[in-house]
Amino acid sequence: MTEVTQTIDASHGEGGGQMLRTALSLSVALGRPVTLRGIRTRRPRPGLQPQHLTVVRALAAISDAEVAGDALDSTEVTFVPRTLRAGTYRFDIGAIRGSAGSVSLLFQALLLPLARAAQPSRLLLGGGTHVPWCPPVPYLTAVFIPALCRIGVRVALTLHRWGWYPAGGGEVEASITPSRSWSSIHWERPIGPPTIEGLSAVSRLPRSIAERQRARALDRLMAHGLSPQIALLEDSTALGPGTFTMLTATGESALAGFSALGRRGVRAETVADEAVDPLVEYLHSGATADDHLADQLIPFLALADAPSAFTCPTLSSHLRTVAWVVEQMLPARVALGEGPPARVVIDPAAPPSG
Repeated sequence: MTEVTQTIDASHGEGGGQMLRTALSLSVALGRPVTLRGIRTRRPRPGLQPQHLTVVRALAAISDAEVAGDALDSTEVTFVPRTLRAGTYRFDIGAIRGSAGSVSLLFQALLLPLARAAQPSRLLLGGGTHVPWCPPVPYLTAVFIPALCRIGVRVALTLHRWGWYPAGGGEVEASITPSRSWSSIHWERPIGPPTIEGLSAVSRLPRSIAERQRARALDRLMAHGLSPQIALLEDSTALGPGTFTMLTATGESALAGFSALGRRGVRAETVADEAVDPLVEYLHSGATADDHLADQLIPFLALADAPSAFTCPTLSSHLRTVAWVVEQMLPARVALGEGPPARVVIDPAAPPSG
């Protein structure tokens, strides 16, 4: 590897897998070599774990990249992309140690570069579709993708088989139609009351669990003067059992989603509360995007045609880390205002701050 590469301190800020995914996704989109040092060094298990290694190898596959350090537990990776290649790809996180790593995070890393490729692409991804501390696939289809559609990203995602943690085994299919031009968003404040919708689901468990989750969420939200529509779903595709509640708030200039996974020993009503509580806090904050959507939007808006602005309840460590990585790799500035609500302004043409 003779090319000069940009070196990034992967332990900066939140210092987790988000740093790796954002930096390598931008590396492929920009065709720019990068070296990441100190990958996940502050985690209990430092370095690349199966879900992170799958991301590295998947991004290498779509860009014909030359890679050094792509091994389990590696804390340094040098990544030199050659040519971004659209096409049909199949990646399975479970192929490495049977991991139930998140297909949602893998999909997001691949989407950014493939959405700017020369031709359409199709992705078949295997792994965990409902994994703790990661966006579940229904969040992507109900919140993340609709938000991207508003700036001109064209993608469809289908959940073929649910994959609960720790069994995994889920399958999704994505169709990506690239666009070389993305518009900005200006979500300064919500316009009008939001539409509240939701889903209460179970796999290989009694339907009554989903019914209790739904009843609890309805009772609490109606007590706040809201009129939610919450669907029930019994999934029969998953390899193992699981239970799930998700709530979304959709408006003309706002979009947010909140979810919770059931666990052994946790009452259905508690699972519902874990989705209701952040939704209510979000609505009271006056923000337009939820905290997770906020950091997910930044790399896309940093490649848009004009400046964007939106608000979110807080400036999370993930958001600050993504903003920092974007400023390292792009001629863009991400300005963060504490709020409340917190305000995020992305100027694609501005020089990086600092």
